[in-house]
Amino acid sequence: MAGEVQALSLGGNLWYVPEVDEAVCSRLADSCGLPLFLAKILCLRGIGVAEADDFIHPKLQNLMPDPYVLKDMRKAAEKIAEVIIKGGKIAIIGDYDVDGATSTSELTRFFRFNGIDTLIHIPSREEGYGPSDLAFAEFKSAGADLVITIDCGTTAFEVLDRAAERGFEIIVIDHHEAETRLPKVYAVVNPKRLDEDNTFGYLQYMSAVGVGFMTLVAVNRVLRDKGFYKNRQEPDLLSLLDLVALGTVCDVVPLLGLNRAYVKQGLKVMAKMQNIGLKHLMKVLNLNEAPTAYHLGFMIGPRINACGRVGDASLGSKLLCSENDLEAQMLAEKFNQFNIERKEIENYVLLSAIEQLEGKEQEYPMAFVWGKDWHQGVIGIVAGKLKERYNVPSFVLSVEEDEVKGSARSIAEIDLGALIIAAKEKNLISGGGGHTMAAGFSLQEEQIPEFRKFVGKYILERLGAEKVVPMLNIDCVLNLNAINDDFAQKLSLLEPYGTGNSEPLIMLKDIQINWPQIVGNGHVKCQLVSNSGYKLSAIAFRVVDNEIGNTLLNSRGEKYDIVGKLKSDSWQGRTRIQFIIEDIKRKI
Repeated sequence: MAGEVQALSLGGNLWYVPEVDEAVCSRLADSCGLPLFLAKILCLRGIGVAEADDFIHPKLQNLMPDPYVLKDMRKAAEKIAEVIIKGGKIAIIGDYDVDGATSTSELTRFFRFNGIDTLIHIPSREEGYGPSDLAFAEFKSAGADLVITIDCGTTAFEVLDRAAERGFEIIVIDHHEAETRLPKVYAVVNPKRLDEDNTFGYLQYMSAVGVGFMTLVAVNRVLRDKGFYKNRQEPDLLSLLDLVALGTVCDVVPLLGLNRAYVKQGLKVMAKMQNIGLKHLMKVLNLNEAPTAYHLGFMIGPRINACGRVGDASLGSKLLCSENDLEAQMLAEKFNQFNIERKEIENYVLLSAIEQLEGKEQEYPMAFVWGKDWHQGVIGIVAGKLKERYNVPSFVLSVEEDEVKGSARSIAEIDLGALIIAAKEKNLISGGGGHTMAAGFSLQEEQIPEFRKFVGKYILERLGAEKVVPMLNIDCVLNLNAINDDFAQKLSLLEPYGTGNSEPLIMLKDIQINWPQIVGNGHVKCQLVSNSGYKLSAIAFRVVDNEIGNTLLNSRGEKYDIVGKLKSDSWQGRTRIQFIIEDIKRKI
């Protein structure tokens, strides 16, 4: 799409203001009863008249196809239903992140409602990602009739093949990248299987908790058809959508298609506080307003993640499955403490990583660092922060005595899932997997130099030698006077925001800065003023030590163009609007 690329900003970004077809936008606005500015944003995101209603008002009944469209779904559902009807014992292997905790919990709550004992194995980070011989040894002694791996298992060939040979019936429910072969298990339900026909392509965007929910829909259908609920209550699957929303947001999958319905409806369920564990976690956070995707991604999710990073990985699903107020309260408070510890450890590793990188010429367009005293639980967060700081793919490795664990975060141009598969095929790492933008891997210390060289060349071939300059794609250019309560309410129709549907970036022109002051931990609060004298409260986060903060604090009546996002809070019947400054440019 054509548009205008402007000069470099004070934040070191290019601003891109795309052109839109005004006639197409007008038709969309008229057909769907939308304000023109909203229709323009939808057009920029490729949403036409046919898709607009499902985007703005996503509903499960419109966006979830028959679960049997996924390969192995029918046989998986029938096998799970068979074990439930027989009153058997089901074992679950999950992951130690939020997607793992929520997906494990949705299965557990469903099985518990139907009277089934559940064994849960969440590996510690030291044990490593995915199924293990240790887990199957536990399940053998406990007499498990069926093992389900969720959020893992698609490429765990050796462990799962060995377990299957020992007589275990295993179902894999996953969403990670697949290879041409699959483990020799009873069923593999994964929308990223290479033999899927992808009639509903957006199913590939699902997190594990989303795939798990589709599986439960299929299992519930089988149970209903077989008369299982004839003399007993049928579970309310929609009550599990708070877990589905949380896992979907925190796994940073695109909020498109079915995922939008999961999150939109799940936030409504979460607001009712039916899940005791989530209720107490929200109380600890003093979250007194209806939760949004922001709260899930930046307040609730990090505290559940902290358990797997610096605490006990099994506590996440324990909290989300809790039926006891006292237990849930104690766990929620513990999670908050874990999060404080996580931040301290993370800051140490981040500073150590920056010391390795800055002031040294880098051979490849990437950040690649490692340390022997770096906690495995925070390397993913640090990789993400390095990616944001340098705008290059970032790899952070924790070197232990017996193995090296690594985590990576990427930019749009580099597919980490494909990179990790390529490295495994060349035997440069011993294991790993992930998505386009995030991945984890393991290797031996002596493999680091060769793996680093491979990764560097892989990235260089795709990016070239020139530094990638980040670009801010502007969604709309407005006068400050246009921003009011009505505007904020209409803009909220685009929620939930997340990957694939980012918060709209708004450009405000000819703005004066009044009353700048430092607040909190390096933030700058100020007042934006238009030529006509219209005023709006604004804040720029963590800018005191950079050019944006310096400019805001030392502005003397100059005019600026400003890019940012609108934050609207409703509390006790009042709406408060604030502009979140992302970048700034002096008027020439």
